[in-house]
Amino acid sequence: MDSYAIAIGSNRPGRHGAPADEVRAAIAALDGVSAVAPIVGSAPLGPSLRRYANSVVLVDSGLSPPGMLARLKAIERAFGRRRGRRWGSRVIDLDIVLWSGGCWHDARLTVPHVAFRERAFVLGPLAQVAPGWRDPVSGRSVRQLRHLVDRARPRP
Repeated sequence: MDSYAIAIGSNRPGRHGAPADEVRAAIAALDGVSAVAPIVGSAPLGPSLRRYANSVVLVDSGLSPPGMLARLKAIERAFGRRRGRRWGSRVIDLDIVLWSGGCWHDARLTVPHVAFRERAFVLGPLAQVAPGWRDPVSGRSVRQLRHLVDRARPRP
């Protein structure tokens, strides 16, 4: 069995309700969930104006990274997600952030997720469930990466 850290986000209501309800429903749709971070709110990236509900879950699975990606895309489709504008509003977004096997790269998937190190809305929840998990690229723990992002954010 491998472990995956899956980031979950929603900023558009869907058939399950408000964005936080969509996140909870996506968590329920995943098999092998071993840990769930609290749902947090975050400002959108890019052109979307709606705030996001975000969480991270740990999933234990016998699927390979491409198999896990296929499973996540199937859940997104079942929730009504359609391919569209990058960073636009979405009912659900499921991303593989980390994999216990280390790194993976092919034409469709790169693990670790290329941008997770700069995203407080991923690192905050991830630090709740896997603070000691090490990024196989930088060698830093999730706790350390979160601290670096927190220090880099401008203060009001």
